[in-house]
Amino acid sequence: MTLQGNRKNKVKYSEVVPSMEKWPIVQLSKNRKAFVEHISNESFNNFLQNSRSRSIREELETTVYREKLRVKGNPWKVDPVDDRSYWKKIQQQLSESQNLNPEEAKESEEKLLKEIIERYSEEIAGNFKKTSYRFAKRFITFGFARLLNAARVKGILALFSRQLDLDDKINLVGYPEHIRKLAEKGTVVMVPTHFSNLDSILIGWIIQFLGLPPFIYGAGLNLFNIKIIAYFINSLGAYKVDRRKKNPIYLETLRTYSTEALRKGCHSLFFPGGTRSRSGKIEKALKLGLLSTTIEAQRINYQQNANSAAKIFIVPVVINYHFTLEAPVLINDYLKLKGQERYYVENDEFSSSYKIATFLLKFFTKGSNISVTLGKGMDVLGNYVDDEGNSLDHHGNVVDPIDYFITNGEVTVDKQREQEYVRILGKRIIEEFHIHNEVFASHLVAYTAFRIQMRKNPKLDLYSLLRLSEEDLILDYEDFKDVFKKLRKRLYKLNKKGKVGIAENLQRKADEAIRHGIKNVGMYHAKRPLVINKENEIRILDMNTLYYYHNRLEGYALEKYL
Repeated sequence: MTLQGNRKNKVKYSEVVPSMEKWPIVQLSKNRKAFVEHISNESFNNFLQNSRSRSIREELETTVYREKLRVKGNPWKVDPVDDRSYWKKIQQQLSESQNLNPEEAKESEEKLLKEIIERYSEEIAGNFKKTSYRFAKRFITFGFARLLNAARVKGILALFSRQLDLDDKINLVGYPEHIRKLAEKGTVVMVPTHFSNLDSILIGWIIQFLGLPPFIYGAGLNLFNIKIIAYFINSLGAYKVDRRKKNPIYLETLRTYSTEALRKGCHSLFFPGGTRSRSGKIEKALKLGLLSTTIEAQRINYQQNANSAAKIFIVPVVINYHFTLEAPVLINDYLKLKGQERYYVENDEFSSSYKIATFLLKFFTKGSNISVTLGKGMDVLGNYVDDEGNSLDHHGNVVDPIDYFITNGEVTVDKQREQEYVRILGKRIIEEFHIHNEVFASHLVAYTAFRIQMRKNPKLDLYSLLRLSEEDLILDYEDFKDVFKKLRKRLYKLNKKGKVGIAENLQRKADEAIRHGIKNVGMYHAKRPLVINKENEIRILDMNTLYYYHNRLEGYALEKYL
């Protein structure tokens, strides 16, 4: 892999597709009404074909019940003003259909199903606008760069300083030129790790920095509660995902939207973990719903044009921060869920423009860099691809993915087979996440400190360990350094085998790397996880957040080398 950050001669990437009119997302937005209608029809037909275990009436009753609970128990400002009355009307019409003869009842139920799907399709569909995109792109690039300079240039002058650009802050590692070439050959689907609210904005900047056309991506409907955020999300190609809605009708409509957008050639962004990692661990179990749409879209492409079908490429992306601003909230959520009655804490999420603006300001004015690793492209079966988009087996031989979809000489639909393929793809993405994870000094100092505490207290469970008293949270520096060096040596060996990345700040002399890591880990939090006192002792000030940062190195079996 080649490093594309911290360079004197900065790479300036040209637009892969210079004409906005040729961007797939622009074509989609021009024909939005027709596309939404197409989504509704495809979702309706798919639902009728796939919903065999339960009747349409049962599905409708379940949907109405869940939607009424949502409206009553968890309403959002962004919800339609007629939400309550709409679902009451649907319930009434469904009740009245019971008095009809079987044929009329079926017709009435299908009509209600189609109406609900049309409502969902309109809600989900993005509303990309070229003029808004241009403004959002300039604003984000300018605004972020100015925030970076606020840490170096004090006062109002920071807003006008050209001292730093955003690519001074972000180390872009991996295969940028490879990804640019794939974007010319087919449809790129980026699948990043997800740790922070900053991730979506960061990946958006990476996409435009690389000169790629804008990607579509699913944004939580809750973000549309805030008007200024909603404006930028809409402008950057988002479609809406409401995670409160778990009913099969909504999920089928969402899945169909993603599949059809991919078939239209729209580059896409999925967070396969679903939500931010509450534990701080790299994702080990992925949400396969939207990921499965890549398999389905590729199969349909082969069905319609076996000889020259457009290919879909999966690009794993790993984001690394020294600290995550939301870490205390996230780890508390995780511990509460894991421990149930053994652990309770109040939530304190971001819910306003002010909180989000403060979040961004505090992050960018800290002197801490970011690493983004672009993995090598894969096909939808998890095979690596070359710059021409050809799929390669483990020996580097070219293979044709169409063969995986053929039965008796024809491309066929086999849902069970495709479910297995998506599990294989999910496993491959997890493997790539661990391979392309770039270990920071901050990650290793947190892992070292927490593991020393576990070694000192072998009989304590996690929750007892987190409640240790202050006098038990002092670590001898020399002992700490010895363990740190052993673990780092193991990471070096894994790095040589191509199983993990090593950041420059971890390669410094041991004392320097340790101090750099402790300085940066959790540097924003009111209670720092680790500090070094005047007596050269390492003190743990917050075991919860230390546990969160420790978790970043779970999955590498480092505990065997303590």
